Amino acid sequence: MGFLGWRRFVSSTRNINKYGRHFTKAGEREAATAPPTAHSASEGNLPGSSYKPQISSFHLQTLSEDQRRADERNSDIQTQVGENLVVPGGVRVVEADGRMVIPGGIDTNTCLNKAYLESPPVDDFYQGTKAALAGGTTMIIDHVTPQPGTSLLQVFEQWQEVADRKCCCDYSLHVDIPQWDEGVKDELEVLVQEKGINSFQVYMAYKDLFQMTDTQLYEAFSFLRDLGAVVLVHAENGDLIAQEQKKILEMGITGPEGHPLSRPEELEAEAVFRAITIGNRVNCPVYITRVMSKSAADTLTQARRKGCVVFGEPLTASLATDGSHYWNRNWAKAAACVTSPPLSPDPTTPQHLHTLLACGDLQVVGSGHCAYSTAQKAIGKDNFTLIPEGTNGLEERMGFVWDRAAALGKMDENQFVAVTSTNAAKIFNLYPRKGRIAVGSDADIVIWDPDRIKTITAKLQQSALEYNIFEGMECRGVPVLVVSQGRVVYEDEKLNVQQGTGRFIPRKPFPDHAYQRINTRNKVTGRQAVSRGVYDGPVYDVPSTPKYITPAPSAKTSPTTQQPPPIRNLHQSNFSLSGAQADDNVPRRSGHRIIAPPGGRSNITSLG
Repeated sequence: MGFLGWRRFVSSTRNINKYGRHFTKAGEREAATAPPTAHSASEGNLPGSSYKPQISSFHLQTLSEDQRRADERNSDIQTQVGENLVVPGGVRVVEADGRMVIPGGIDTNTCLNKAYLESPPVDDFYQGTKAALAGGTTMIIDHVTPQPGTSLLQVFEQWQEVADRKCCCDYSLHVDIPQWDEGVKDELEVLVQEKGINSFQVYMAYKDLFQMTDTQLYEAFSFLRDLGAVVLVHAENGDLIAQEQKKILEMGITGPEGHPLSRPEELEAEAVFRAITIGNRVNCPVYITRVMSKSAADTLTQARRKGCVVFGEPLTASLATDGSHYWNRNWAKAAACVTSPPLSPDPTTPQHLHTLLACGDLQVVGSGHCAYSTAQKAIGKDNFTLIPEGTNGLEERMGFVWDRAAALGKMDENQFVAVTSTNAAKIFNLYPRKGRIAVGSDADIVIWDPDRIKTITAKLQQSALEYNIFEGMECRGVPVLVVSQGRVVYEDEKLNVQQGTGRFIPRKPFPDHAYQRINTRNKVTGRQAVSRGVYDGPVYDVPSTPKYITPAPSAKTSPTTQQPPPIRNLHQSNFSLSGAQADDNVPRRSGHRIIAPPGGRSNITSLG
């Protein structure tokens, strides 16, 4: 069968706004050759502008294998974007029919190979990337999660090998750092300089396992900044969580409701503030993963408005549902929602997070997709701290952002593309290869129907999970056609994918979007000592304090044996019920008449 290579794309050339050229609105077929709608440059830059760039169709050319090899360089990228393009023979014209044509989504937070107690998730790289494509996502960035004491480099290579065999869309990798020591530094340098990794996650939670101290965080931030990496932070106060978990279990609470009870949102907000503070002192960009609560999001927002270089990533679950499900009487449904930080019990949280996304205070939407079956979750049936953490959300990610924000007018189409694709591409140095419709960018394209309504159910999902935490919810906005690497991989609710077709996308360090301000501040805010003369005045002579020396024990017969000081018997008292006092035997002085009391005489009848 021929290869569908991305060849041509017909669009209005006036598709420029503050987020870059990445959103297009489909129109009628003849709109592609019509003159662009007149509008001022400033008007086109406004998020609320009524101008809609128009795209009528795009073209896919079927190539033989020989043609594919001869045209390998251009077969999976966009080669032409513009008006009045000449359509060559042997191409397939895909009609947009009034729908939106947008860049493929980028999911920055997946865990498709993260085993729990040596038990892998039910959605591996193949099943997970199928779900991604069905939801309009054409690239994922998965988390490599080494265990303490293992080699970061070795685990990374194992992860990449599995992903190369199974992924059916492009992918890249974050590497989590389970511990901080001198041995880690050499491997981090190799990962950045030779393996194409520019993002690493550190943990402020999971005491005695992954949690770092503030001192270790300071050192890690400093080192990763010098490498030009983006520091991802899982922000929760691990010390207090450990204490709260112990207390909750002692109270006899062992079910999933113990999870949010032991991880109140102020513990997330406090850690977010601390992580930003450390990053600000080190002058290192910080990316807060899994922003789940209003308090944490507000803390991040305030820091950004003060000029801190920090980015925030809410998850599909935190944008579409809340933590009330932890108290569901069905244990399996309650346990399905267990993730960290937990979903907030406050039902207004999703709306608040969408508002901050629309305002630009939060920048990227991840899914946090880590799918464990009910049987796997049941490992913690008698102890909520043992429930594997993770929810679904890969397939539903883009749909919920459209349904809860764009469809309600909270954000426009450009902002929708920014938070689901372009911002991620810029932060992690994938732009303009990803997250953009332009000549030279990868041919990852989605036709998006903003009006079609989909009811979410586990029966129709691509995920292998038997229960979907969004079960029964209606979602407005779905992909109707997805192109990945120039191939049509999803059309008419049907997937046409193969394992192993996904490519690893390396990323260079020092992304401009994260480091431009950092580098400028390094130049203008350098710390210098004050030039002064030598002080030659008096200096107080501080006496040396002798160290306390514990006397050596002596023999019982030694006359130098130190006796303990006398101890007052608290049972003895000078108080007597008879009124007798301890000084009754002391002779009393005779009475004396005071002639002139201290202060002089007083006469209440005279003011003189």
